[in-house]
Amino acid sequence: MIYPETTQSPEEVATHYNSLDQYYRKLWGEHLHHGFWKSGHESVEEATEELIRLVAEAGKITENSLVCDVGCGYGGTSRFLVEHYKAHLTSLTLSEAQLDYAKAQTPDTDNPNYLLSDFLQSELPSDHFDVVLSIESSEHMVDKKKFFHEVTRILKPGGRFVTCAWLAKNSPKKWEVKHFLEPICREGRLPSMGSELDYREMMVNAGLQEIAFRDISNSVKKTWAICIGRASKAFFSDKELRSYLLSRSSSDRVFAKTLLRLWGAYELKSMRYGLFTASKQ
Repeated sequence: MIYPETTQSPEEVATHYNSLDQYYRKLWGEHLHHGFWKSGHESVEEATEELIRLVAEAGKITENSLVCDVGCGYGGTSRFLVEHYKAHLTSLTLSEAQLDYAKAQTPDTDNPNYLLSDFLQSELPSDHFDVVLSIESSEHMVDKKKFFHEVTRILKPGGRFVTCAWLAKNSPKKWEVKHFLEPICREGRLPSMGSELDYREMMVNAGLQEIAFRDISNSVKKTWAICIGRASKAFFSDKELRSYLLSRSSSDRVFAKTLLRLWGAYELKSMRYGLFTASKQ
């Protein structure tokens, strides 16, 4: 497990996303997760939606499935699953800015049901959900062992868990940790970054079974090349973004540097992107 030099709290995670709210949406859109490119020619919107379909298939989400979307961001995944799969979503975020945006998209319905909540303290009902999904949110969990135990607790017997996760490669070298993985954790507000082996061990210890893993790094890494290109263009065309990045008072302006680290980490295979599935017996 990789840990940053400075501890990261749920409050700091929320502040990070609140601070960068408009810039994340300008640079990538309402889906804050990676895109999944099958042919390599898909648009960003097509690729991000393809990742959702991949998750829905892995979770066997069908009409009326009760789904918990942990770390729902702007609610794009949740709304997609409601519209295209007729599922019932309970969707959690730490960020007030994300919550406000998500609610504004569907003001006349409670599906998705958005909650401003730390999943580790959510007090969601036990044995309740058919599917729990986590798309790039487990990385922000302060206590990952508790995260997997909470997943197991709220799943119905026979329920399925799906997570897409940023992962360190197994046994990274010291220079990879120093120049890529530790700074990505620190700058991206990740309390830790696990490997495939770390996640497997924690899922087993939490009582999850039928654990399967798929490394889809090569199909998602294009995300960061596009982000870097868009950010570079926006620096010169967007005065507000340029002022934010150049101001020393902007606490999260380092995210521009983090984009380069993420691109490099994928290219060097220091970092991987994995899709896990598991079930509760």
